[in-house]
Amino acid sequence: MAVIQTTQLPITTMTSFSFPAPPSLPLLRFSLSSMRIHEPNFHSLTILNRPSSLTSTITTTKRKLLCKPPSAKYVREDYLVKKYSAQEVQELLKGERTVPIIIDFYATWCGPCILMAQELELLAVEYESNALFIKVDTDDEYEFARDMQVRGLPTLFFISPAPNKDAIRTEGLIPAQMIRDIIDNEM
Repeated sequence: MAVIQTTQLPITTMTSFSFPAPPSLPLLRFSLSSMRIHEPNFHSLTILNRPSSLTSTITTTKRKLLCKPPSAKYVREDYLVKKYSAQEVQELLKGERTVPIIIDFYATWCGPCILMAQELELLAVEYESNALFIKVDTDDEYEFARDMQVRGLPTLFFISPAPNKDAIRTEGLIPAQMIRDIIDNEM
């Protein structure tokens, strides 16, 4: 038969301590007389107010704008990549087409989307008659983006003119050469 002997370690208690706060903040003082280590008692927290001579006044000044911020809700008319609504995209996909369609789901506040837009403009010039590049703003067409399961931005859909081929989807910023390879080899 085995005998098990246990010993209880003493639990140390602390009476109190305090630490100074920065001059603009109130002094925090903890009373730890009934506190054991590893079992804090947060009910004894007290905040002492500092004298009013130490408080600083906060002044706010209104900023003056140098120019009107851009609204970024439109695409310039001379761009080759046109902005489409959800209904326009659905009508375009229902009809017959002879060239692949590349749909760019973007947002105006998205940094990688802006970089991708520059690449797509250059590719639209390169593939002017061989591919159709269009844009869909996910802020304006939220339900359509959700239905298309757009989770990250920018998202590109490559839709072949052949009805038997599946669409190709990419998320994130991708190099222009990869877009060329998908258009040339997969469509």
